[in-house]
Amino acid sequence: MTAVHIAGRGLACALGLDVATSLAKLRDGGATAESRLLPGGLGGDFPYYAIPYDLPDWNERARDLVLRVADEAGARPGGRGALFIATSSFDIGAVEPAAARTYAGDYRAFADTVAGWLAWSGPVYSISTACTSSLNALIAAQAVLNSGTVDEALVLGIELENCLTLGGFAALQLLSRTGSKPFGVHRDGLVLGEAVAALRLSTSTSAPWKILGGANVVDGRQSTGASAAAIERMYGQALATTGLAAGEIDLVKVQAAGSPGNDLIEADGLRAAFDRLPPLVSLKGALGHTMGASGAAEVALLTACLEHGAWPRYADAVDETLGVNLATEAPNSVRRLMATVLGFGGSHTTVVLEHA
Repeated sequence: MTAVHIAGRGLACALGLDVATSLAKLRDGGATAESRLLPGGLGGDFPYYAIPYDLPDWNERARDLVLRVADEAGARPGGRGALFIATSSFDIGAVEPAAARTYAGDYRAFADTVAGWLAWSGPVYSISTACTSSLNALIAAQAVLNSGTVDEALVLGIELENCLTLGGFAALQLLSRTGSKPFGVHRDGLVLGEAVAALRLSTSTSAPWKILGGANVVDGRQSTGASAAAIERMYGQALATTGLAAGEIDLVKVQAAGSPGNDLIEADGLRAAFDRLPPLVSLKGALGHTMGASGAAEVALLTACLEHGAWPRYADAVDETLGVNLATEAPNSVRRLMATVLGFGGSHTTVVLEHA
């Protein structure tokens, strides 16, 4: 297989509008969640991690953020490589206002719009597998690059605020009213957030991080929950694609979004997959759960954290009954890591990265 390197990265999230600002904010204690009040009978308000960039028009804000992160990742205007647009909500935030009730577009229309913002001239793909969208886009991009049809790809994770997502999670009683507590003893639900992230992949440019492989395992028996058996299979299949043993993994970025049930299931799956658990890290307390953008956003932030010595802080002690722990500082040496996202519809996805 041809080596696929992460040649550039860009990130706009609650921590900041670029990677450097996000790292500085993380070192300073992280972002403060804003409050979102839901209309109707859902009641109360919920913490939410918003990107600190305000514009009244949804599309104009989305365009500016996409152009910003693509430029930070080093993507050239008019790119001829493959463009992967990963999202779970598309442009629903632009459609929701009453003035947009005549909207007649579709999912492809949003992909065409984003490609137009970038003046993209190469092939364009939409990936929407709920929360695992941008990790699955990375796996798909690696496959396209290995086919030899292109030598560069840009993976864009796009998840921007909308009422449908927030209201849906609230109606399912999955949201925390107090804050994000990954694997926490007092965890009481998810905290959502928004992010736009870009990962520029290349087979012709050498860079410190490369994608070795990955796996997506779907078990739809629990439409909103994870499966410990599927998590174990996911890690096993990902290791098999790379020829690595579990003991060769130095760090696992887990989902650990703070759900009382799913955190427990994830911990069970981790213990089944690894005879000896490597250090674990969660970024949900720093970014919120950014849905389809999670994979790209968290890979961009985590690789930068490891390069520059920043590390997330956790708001709650780990629940000892889970049988797992979270690393409170970066491991001394990380050569290979796995980045994992678990999503609605029973999608369980992880990618394996190697540092030169």
